[in-house]
Amino acid sequence: MAFHTIRHKRPPFVGLAGRHLQSLRRRDFVAGAALIDGCWIDSEQRDLVLDPASGEAIGSVARCGAVDMNTAIAAAERAFSAWRALLPARRGAILRSWASLMLDNADELSILVTSEQGKPIAEARHEIAYGAGFVEWFAAEGERAYGETIPSHKPDSLLQVRMQPIGVAAAITPWNFPVAMITRKAGAALAAGCPIVVKPAPETPLSALALARLADEAGIPAGVFQVVIGDAIELSKPLLSDPRIRALSFTGSTEVGRLLLEGAADTVKKVSLELGGHAPFVVFDDVDLGKAIKGAMAAKFATSGQDCLAANRIYVQRGIYDAFVKTFAAAIAQLKIGHGLDPATDVGPMTKLSVAEKCRAQIDDAVRRGARAISAPQGTGLCSLFVAPTLLWDVTEEMLIAREETFGPVAAVLPFDTEEEVVTRANANERGLAGYIYTDNLRRALRVSELMECGMVGVNTASFTGPPIPFGGWKQSGLGREGSRHGLAEFMEMKYVCFGDLAA
Repeated sequence: MAFHTIRHKRPPFVGLAGRHLQSLRRRDFVAGAALIDGCWIDSEQRDLVLDPASGEAIGSVARCGAVDMNTAIAAAERAFSAWRALLPARRGAILRSWASLMLDNADELSILVTSEQGKPIAEARHEIAYGAGFVEWFAAEGERAYGETIPSHKPDSLLQVRMQPIGVAAAITPWNFPVAMITRKAGAALAAGCPIVVKPAPETPLSALALARLADEAGIPAGVFQVVIGDAIELSKPLLSDPRIRALSFTGSTEVGRLLLEGAADTVKKVSLELGGHAPFVVFDDVDLGKAIKGAMAAKFATSGQDCLAANRIYVQRGIYDAFVKTFAAAIAQLKIGHGLDPATDVGPMTKLSVAEKCRAQIDDAVRRGARAISAPQGTGLCSLFVAPTLLWDVTEEMLIAREETFGPVAAVLPFDTEEEVVTRANANERGLAGYIYTDNLRRALRVSELMECGMVGVNTASFTGPPIPFGGWKQSGLGREGSRHGLAEFMEMKYVCFGDLAA
């Protein structure tokens, strides 16, 4: 969806989302100013924020430029020495205060997320709790960034490995989880002792700025957590070229990830990338059908399908294929499409028009090539960003939907015969973020999970993420890990120290 630059004038609050935002107790959550060096920065140029469910303007935010980003980087560099010098327990206490403020303001943050991203309000509430959980986790994990003492291979020597903060970090975050993707990165960086500059997605700036308000209230010092909003290309260039940025964390498409990795090479930054997925969801005929259907619904339609973990290729063994398709179609038909602020909504709009258009193109391509399709009933008066939840079956590997990531509520079902066959087909893709296996055979679960070429596997569950786990992918789905102790390590460097001549 296009973003329009306006001068001076702030748009009125209109529509369902606008009315909810107008009623917020925290009016500062929609002020639209960036947080740079402890100051709230406004601009004559402001970008409209749109409700994807209606296309209506719900607010505007300051448009920052490269000069503002350079100011933020300089402020972070100045703040680094004092922040890293704090005891980990003190940094942890500040982070816990930030997480508590997120939970105290969860209702209002949820309205922000749904208003600008579109997801159902119940999912937005879950995201706030999920995002706060990462801050709480890293608040404690920062106190456990242990080094090592190595048994010496040299006489009269003591060998140590120390874990130290890498320096100023940057995060470029997506629009599908506008709160959780910030806290998962920032929680780790801040706990490690690194200031961080956040460049959020232009579609969802209000959520990021609200987090900045709460971070400021929690006592995070000036320059340590900053949010700079504006054009993605203009603001990313200084993050890539400035050697003061020592670590870069990005969540988004594989295509953009490749460009950022290339851009970061000149200054040899430490780069962590959480990129696109194309998750296989494998259902064997020994599993309870109801359990598999429940898992497929959760793995496919959460966040209206706009999730890198979404079940994109649903492989069903031929013995239960017809029964699965029939039951799955009936479950999809019950999904209600509508505005995310309606508590009855199951599937909201796509956040970007390009995503909706890609979904429709994949459906058209599959049907043209012989797949069969059925869609959930869609009400009248919905804008072009809505895509009806759709089941495609008798899908084949040459169809676009089997080859390209689907970022919407379109479920592709493909039959298979043998375990060996489905493992080969599941792995025949450049992406390897996550996979799902449904079987009641323990030996099979162990075999297939071992052979699946991806960073994460859920066996008989669609829910497996959270702060303690190392989130990340194989192949072209990314580099590094987020969450867990491994996520903290993305913002730290190992230093080896040898003390010699101890006998003197």
